[in-house]
Amino acid sequence: MIVASRYAKSLLDLAVETKQLEEVIKDMRLVKEVCSQNSDFETMLQSPIVKTDKKQAIFKAVFGGKISKTTLAFLNLIAVKRREGYLPAIAKSFDEHYKLYKNITTVKVTSAITLDEKLKNQVMELVKKTVNGDIELIEKVDASLIGGFVLTIDDKQVDQSVKRKLNDLRKTLSSEIYLN
Repeated sequence: MIVASRYAKSLLDLAVETKQLEEVIKDMRLVKEVCSQNSDFETMLQSPIVKTDKKQAIFKAVFGGKISKTTLAFLNLIAVKRREGYLPAIAKSFDEHYKLYKNITTVKVTSAITLDEKLKNQVMELVKKTVNGDIELIEKVDASLIGGFVLTIDDKQVDQSVKRKLNDLRKTLSSEIYLN
């Protein structure tokens, strides 16, 4: 979303310029969390009935003392500009811009069981060979994989799960029946 990306980039530039980047990323992650966990808050952001000054008061009540003055001023600015409906997308986009700026690659590992430290280290070593910069590892457990793992880096995916191998075997066997 272009609007969200532009606002996020502007906030990132301001945070870098004022040397508050680490503080603002924490703030925006809190904003993203509040938006995703509270549907009433998100409905309020979208509502044309709730006036700008009321939304600003809600921002102060919800985030006051928990986020920096810079971030609160940004929230008030997007309310004045009538862009508060984009806040969840702006917060998500800010996180993406932050990772680009800091050269952080998000790596997702989905496995049938929780990875122990040894396996995590092996995954990190494997990923470090292909990725420049820092790595953010997100782990997910999906018992339906039966065994193995699915590794996702940006738009690339390596699926070494037992589930996929069984599906491949099933397809091969069913196609061979028709060949004979």
